[in-house]
Amino acid sequence: MALQRLNNRAARAVFMQRHALLEPPTGGAKGTDLLDLIHRLGFVQLDSINTVARAHDMILYARRPTYRAGNLKRLYERDRALFEHWTHDAAVIPMAFYPHWHLRFQRDAEVLKARWKNWRRDGYEKQFETVLQHIRDHGPVGSSDVGKDEKKGSGGWWDWHPSKTALEYLWRSGALTVIGRDGFQKQYDLTERVIDHHLCPGNRPCDAEETVDWLCNAALDRLGFATSGELAAFWDTVSPAEAKSWCNAALTQGRLQEIEVDCADGRSRKLFARPGLVDEVHSSAPGRIRVLSPFDPMLRDRQRAERLFGFHYRIEVFVPAPKRTYGYYVFPLLEGDRLIGRIDMKAHRDCDELRVKALWPERSVRWSDARTKRLEAELDRVRRFTGMERVIFAKDWLKDPK
Repeated sequence: MALQRLNNRAARAVFMQRHALLEPPTGGAKGTDLLDLIHRLGFVQLDSINTVARAHDMILYARRPTYRAGNLKRLYERDRALFEHWTHDAAVIPMAFYPHWHLRFQRDAEVLKARWKNWRRDGYEKQFETVLQHIRDHGPVGSSDVGKDEKKGSGGWWDWHPSKTALEYLWRSGALTVIGRDGFQKQYDLTERVIDHHLCPGNRPCDAEETVDWLCNAALDRLGFATSGELAAFWDTVSPAEAKSWCNAALTQGRLQEIEVDCADGRSRKLFARPGLVDEVHSSAPGRIRVLSPFDPMLRDRQRAERLFGFHYRIEVFVPAPKRTYGYYVFPLLEGDRLIGRIDMKAHRDCDELRVKALWPERSVRWSDARTKRLEAELDRVRRFTGMERVIFAKDWLKDPK
């Protein structure tokens, strides 16, 4: 029997709806409203680069324009409605998900101990009890508060001293919890002081099978359709083999079905979805232009974004300037259900200016005066969000597609 097919337009709608980008960008942006949004996304990636605003703030602002950076900080640091840990990278995650991170703590403990053994971190395990006792006696610490007599390596910012490595290991393995950031430096405290006692590792048994089931289900809820590999990569805790086994079992039980999903280039892929997905009815995406963070959940899986939207994107932060195709930190532009281009801009806080250096439309996009007006309206919203007084366009800012 032929598989049900999801055409590319419908596939975009499903994916955007799951990522809170199909509806108009309105609604509450603090407290429980903001927590509900993060719960819907699953997590929000943290990143320190502040070219216009930090990635986590841009992610939330793109969906709720009344959002301001302090709203997330209060939810995380004051209300303790979020905790910080790793998915594919550092992220803030709803506290309701914390019990499902016990498996991640166990696996990180094993993986990091093996990985860091050969990463110039000799002696960090000997610092565990010293670091824990220091926190018991003195309260939360940052990496600069421990190991002051230890020599930092010469390998770069990642070449930590042993006590800094101990802090990170104890956090990743669950003994410590990050309670917030001072600037962008993590502050660590004992997990037993921060997390409700009944949720703490050791006080709640970790059922690996239950956790794998929850993680795969939760990933599919946020992707709409996926390969087993994409489900494994979403939280980056489940192994590819575990995700494949879960999909096969769910398929046999009728909880999943295989469907054909059309890609932007006309090809199709066989993917897993919940029964009934193909019959979902979606409204049209709002036509306004929105600036997305390079780390937006819709773009996190670059290959998936390229398959669905025909948009090839690579961040060039670590590419030497002469070899960059576009720029250091270039923002994708979303209009309706299309990614229409990318913009190189920066907030110059010393002179209160949001400066647009260049914009490259996609080859399939005809850049019109109407689009320029929609872009100007969005940039004026971004200007207000970042606290800048004016938007300045460089001469010849509109570039030919590449």
